[in-house]
Amino acid sequence: MAAAGADERIRYEPDERCPPLVAIGVGVQGVLLALAPLVVVAAVSGVAAGQDEDQLTWTLVAALIVGGIVTILQAARFGRVGLGHVMIMGVTPNYIAVSVLALAEGGPSTLASLLVLSSVFYFAVAAWLPLLRRVITPAVTGTVLMLIAVTLLPIAWDRLQEVPDGAAAIAGPGVAAVTLITTTILALRGPRKWRVWSPLMGIGAGCVAAVLTGLYDPARVVDAPWFGIPRGGFPGLDLTPTAGFWALLPMFLVVTGVQAIKAVGDGVVVQQVAWRRPRSTDFRLIQGTIYASALGTLIAGLAGTPPAAAFSASTVSLVSFTGVAARRVAYVMGIGLVVLALLPKLTGLMLTIPNPVMGAFLLIAVGLLFVEGVRTVARAGLDAPTTLVVSLAFALGVGFEQFNVFEGVVSSPWSSLLGNGITVGAATAIGLTLFLEFTKPRRRRFEGRLDMADLPRLDAYLQETAATMRWDAASTERLRSAGEETLSSLIHPADNPGEGKPKRLVVTTSPDDRAVELEFVAALENENLGDRLALLADEREAPDERNLSFRLLRHYAASVRHQQYHNVDIVTVRVEGST
Repeated sequence: MAAAGADERIRYEPDERCPPLVAIGVGVQGVLLALAPLVVVAAVSGVAAGQDEDQLTWTLVAALIVGGIVTILQAARFGRVGLGHVMIMGVTPNYIAVSVLALAEGGPSTLASLLVLSSVFYFAVAAWLPLLRRVITPAVTGTVLMLIAVTLLPIAWDRLQEVPDGAAAIAGPGVAAVTLITTTILALRGPRKWRVWSPLMGIGAGCVAAVLTGLYDPARVVDAPWFGIPRGGFPGLDLTPTAGFWALLPMFLVVTGVQAIKAVGDGVVVQQVAWRRPRSTDFRLIQGTIYASALGTLIAGLAGTPPAAAFSASTVSLVSFTGVAARRVAYVMGIGLVVLALLPKLTGLMLTIPNPVMGAFLLIAVGLLFVEGVRTVARAGLDAPTTLVVSLAFALGVGFEQFNVFEGVVSSPWSSLLGNGITVGAATAIGLTLFLEFTKPRRRRFEGRLDMADLPRLDAYLQETAATMRWDAASTERLRSAGEETLSSLIHPADNPGEGKPKRLVVTTSPDDRAVELEFVAALENENLGDRLALLADEREAPDERNLSFRLLRHYAASVRHQQYHNVDIVTVRVEGST
């Protein structure tokens, strides 16, 4: 019998090996989902910057190669770099405006230098992520995910209507409808063996409908050569920056900050959809995906192409439809993108897929991404302050996406950056989160060792905390018990206190009306405590003795949340007093 809460749609988890044919089939679908937006954004960037034909061709090819390399990096996890999951990587449009200014200021070398410095900032965000945990909260990341979906929706809708001159107005929506209906029926009610191919079959059905309605143009395939390597390469770095360079740098850092926030949300959502049974977000992997994105930005800067970013909507769509989250798929996609960069004929074939067909898939991806944003916020809990933060940030983000009040008031490109819905929504969510953090009652702090020998000191500290809040005996006992069980849960039975220096433990308490939030910060082994908490309800036989402490902890605490980073684990426990 399947465990309670298991998602049986997932056929292959990230750590499982799927058959080569399945990996190739799903990988091809991933390439199809990534190729069109990747090439379009790279082309728009080149055209907007006034690049000639050779430079534009190099930008396109470099974008494919960088996207393929970073896709493989995300899945393979080299050291601390990478998410360890399937993550489709491609070019982000967020840098277009500032890239045009950089090219106008000093040419490709200035753009390369600014992107290299932006990648350094990216690396810093990944390293400081544990310190940013109070800012980049589930409420912030969930809100950003929802706003990304809202931002992408008009793009998807516009693609449904992008048809050649002379074609019937209904042709685009009709082709999209064929694609959407075919994919949905096969994914929901088709034979199980067919479901893995449902997106590819939907694309095929859409292309057939496009041929019948005159929307399919094979010219790119006919005119493109079979093999070709464009001219171009490393543009060099500007080692004598001008005043214009320093004026552009803050703009690049603003965009990079938005990308880093999005990378957190991307990492969260991909982890949530990749496993059969629910798992807590592993923030070590979140750090890994930011490191990989930073490396991608560095490589893109050196290659003279826009930076790579996660196509989380396409990734969620691919995994949800096919049920395949095995890392082999990412390797196929990465290699496929690199190969396509060297085969213009095949690239042309991919690009003949009509925009209404791709728009239909983007609609599905947008819906899935929005739902994942809602789930991210809901799983962290929606108390009154969090609800206000999310609702206000989302409302402002959507509002600015519809009407940019900075247009005509602030000079370009600041008007576009400051009026971007994602930027405004993220800034609002972060600002309100910081306000809540700074206006909390003064925190109390306990420092000791991750050792049961320090339990008496911790217990005395918790009794003092309860006394300052004037809690009764029952509430005080509940707080003390929660502290004891959290400490017990953090200590692994395999740990030998006689070997080496005991691990450091820092406990901070934040009293809030009738509740106390305890934050335990400690260095641990590789086990994710949040997973053990999430899976307790699935136990049937032979329970682990360590789960006794977890069950007691859940009994005493109103909520328990675990975040795991490199070299540090954080368990946040909320204990409520008697009413």
